[in-house]
Amino acid sequence: MHARQIFVSALLLALSPASQVTAAPGDATARLEAGERYPGGSATARTLAGRHAFSSASANMDPARKLDFKIGNGFFKRLWVSAPASTQAADGLGPLYNARSCQSCHINNGRGHPPQGPDETPVSLVLHLSVPGDPAARARNKVTAEPGYGTQLQTFSIQGQRAEGRLQVDYEPLPVTLADGERVELRGPRYTVEAPAYGPLDPQAMLSPRLAPQMIGLGLLEAIDEQAILDLADPDDRDGDGISGRPNRVWSAARQKTMLGRFGWKAGSATVDDQSQEAFVRDLGISVPNHPNGAGDCTERQTACRQAPDGNSPQFDNLEANQQVTGLVALFSRNLAVPERRAPDSPQVLAGKRLFHASGCIACHTPRHVTREDATDPELAGQTIWPYTDLLLHDMGEGLADGRPEGEADGREWRTPPLWGIGLSTGVNGHSNYLHDGRARNLLEAVLWHGGEAQPARDAVSRMNRLEREQLLRFVESL
Repeated sequence: MHARQIFVSALLLALSPASQVTAAPGDATARLEAGERYPGGSATARTLAGRHAFSSASANMDPARKLDFKIGNGFFKRLWVSAPASTQAADGLGPLYNARSCQSCHINNGRGHPPQGPDETPVSLVLHLSVPGDPAARARNKVTAEPGYGTQLQTFSIQGQRAEGRLQVDYEPLPVTLADGERVELRGPRYTVEAPAYGPLDPQAMLSPRLAPQMIGLGLLEAIDEQAILDLADPDDRDGDGISGRPNRVWSAARQKTMLGRFGWKAGSATVDDQSQEAFVRDLGISVPNHPNGAGDCTERQTACRQAPDGNSPQFDNLEANQQVTGLVALFSRNLAVPERRAPDSPQVLAGKRLFHASGCIACHTPRHVTREDATDPELAGQTIWPYTDLLLHDMGEGLADGRPEGEADGREWRTPPLWGIGLSTGVNGHSNYLHDGRARNLLEAVLWHGGEAQPARDAVSRMNRLEREQLLRFVESL
């Protein structure tokens, strides 16, 4: 479907404004609920704003474990170099890669951004690649790699190697008129691979851009009981509410079994450690316990890449980043604390909370969960948390579809992203790009891209008057 056709219905919305939502006596949406100010429970950080709002450790972490957290942070920031190098503990970059450090994509532990101009090579926006394959095989491998370029386009290379190509992003303006006459210009992206260095891509190659997400609260999400998430699933929409969230089931290399997917834009990774180790090998070309090949994501067709020296060293378990390194990075990643909310009991925010509930946003953005008592990290156990996600897959419509299956997720499905901390993103990263590829330049644009199961909620927001939209956005920004 052509991008402009997707929004025809938006231009024809009824012009009747939404009525002001009133709360019944005792309605929880009319007040600040117990614990709501501290979305990460007792692990919540008290850092409220600025570049380092996403950089605090779990507030209830004891000093000895905070030392491990800081060491993990050091590995997260490490700039890797090509092999051989005088420091074997930090060599092995590439040969093909997208960034030299984890921090390069997750700037200040926040979200990435798309290229700001035609001459910028994106670092924190990567292009995932695959070709159609046997759906049964995706349960273990998630995708079938593009035969010449692998599972991700690497846009940088070490000396003597050729980067795979350049990601080109072009935007088409898509004007939308809201019910009260306000006009919003969305931008519809088109992605191409320019100057492919290893021949043309497979004719059936599927491309999916992925923006680096913010890092806070990951361990708390991992600690939610699996059955509690499955209880929210309704794949056949038996209750008839139009919402049919379903789980992604993926192979966990760390646990050596199929598990519930929780992380990544399509819930393609089961644990923080799984997600982190995949990033090491795909983004940096660094071998890790789950992926010991020193050539990273190089394919069999890229012979020079596979023959290049690597940093797999006997003193580091014949890896470039051994279990000690990946374990500390995973501990750091699990314990990046969610910040305390800002003015959650202000009248404007509470009015927005009522609108958030009344418009149906909570059908996917489930406000509250409780973590298991046997969480991997003691700081994250038994916490009442407010992430505003169900961690399930939802059909988000043709406008956001990438057409690329991943595990059990199809080409129109995306995992509900958590909303906590979203109002601090601009202060952390200096921009307000949202959605899986950063196409939305503010929260309203992000809402207006919602389709599929979220279309009724999106239309409810489109029918609001300006004051109601401002209240709704104030609430979301307070999370």
